[in-house]
Amino acid sequence: MRVLLAGASTRAAAASAAQAGFDVTAIDAFADLDQHPSVDARSLGDGFSPDAAARLAETIVCDAVAYGSNFENHPDAVARLARGRALWGNASDVLRRVRDPKLLSETLRRCGFAAPTVLEPPPIPQSPQSPQSPIPNPQSPHLVKPHASGGGHGVGWWREGMRVPRGSYIQEFIDGMPASIVFVGARGRAVPLGLCRQLIGDAAFGSSGFRYCGNILTAAGEDDDVFEPARALASALCEEFALVGVNGIDMIVSAGVPCAIEVNPRWCASMELVERAYGLSAFGVHAAACRDEALPDFDLARARRAAPTIGKAVVFARHGVTIDDTSSWLGESRAAGDLHDVPRPGAQIRAGHPVCTVYASGRGSAACYTELVRRAARIHDAIAML
Repeated sequence: MRVLLAGASTRAAAASAAQAGFDVTAIDAFADLDQHPSVDARSLGDGFSPDAAARLAETIVCDAVAYGSNFENHPDAVARLARGRALWGNASDVLRRVRDPKLLSETLRRCGFAAPTVLEPPPIPQSPQSPQSPIPNPQSPHLVKPHASGGGHGVGWWREGMRVPRGSYIQEFIDGMPASIVFVGARGRAVPLGLCRQLIGDAAFGSSGFRYCGNILTAAGEDDDVFEPARALASALCEEFALVGVNGIDMIVSAGVPCAIEVNPRWCASMELVERAYGLSAFGVHAAACRDEALPDFDLARARRAAPTIGKAVVFARHGVTIDDTSSWLGESRAAGDLHDVPRPGAQIRAGHPVCTVYASGRGSAACYTELVRRAARIHDAIAML
């Protein structure tokens, strides 16, 4: 069966689909050197956008389409992508609802879950003395976030009196541990697939601010108190928004309580950690849920007891660089599997843009994180010489 995948980066999802037996064409911004050998990889480079990818997809014959980041913010592009073939993923009307931060917050609260306050003030400056200040308690911390958010891009601190950019909103800042849960949904039901800690704005990986830079998939003995509340959260949102296929929820865990920040209603970066740790075909369960409304017989609590702690970190360039021969990187990727998203020789990578992804395992999150930092340092050392 011919499947087309589109997203900012498709390497992991395309490999999962190919290994599940599908004939895969992938459209993204990179067409990384280590794409699965059977994948027909098409790169749009710096010209990548969901609209551009959807236009290119119209020229490619396939039976079904699936999407990754950042299509969730472009429901019209999803509709165009799916025209004339089966859509394996959440439809445009679902995206418009679940990606509405105010509706999400109100839904969570109605269902009895913790949720940050969301405000959408008019984009006009407010004086500190103004009675029309949009924040009930302006002394408490808040964030300004774009509606078309993804990976922490464009997120910053709100300050009293500042102009809120068009297309952005204000969200209450929740202090705690960044985390996420990924799950597969169908028929209003959810099966959890993985529980992660998130790496955000970590300078060790060349990141800063609120930028996503990796996940650590935790095993039993870590975050056990979060597991059941996060499972209930996934089930409630799957039922409320009729989510299908693989999805993720970004959370902040404060005093043991997960507070949902946003929903990623598509393939998430941590799905390949689920595959590595549990031997589950992530794209296989996605296809079955979307095509047949079938959910896997998978017990995450049991799987967490038998698997190690594993993680991945995206390494960002600290300065602009032109990558030379990456054949040794590719060899390391194939031999040890601890390096992926290998750039092509001659790739020009701007400061703050991703170079590659490193992987590690360890006896607990702290050991896994330490090894990720060590492997990221090797990449930074290598590109510093270029």
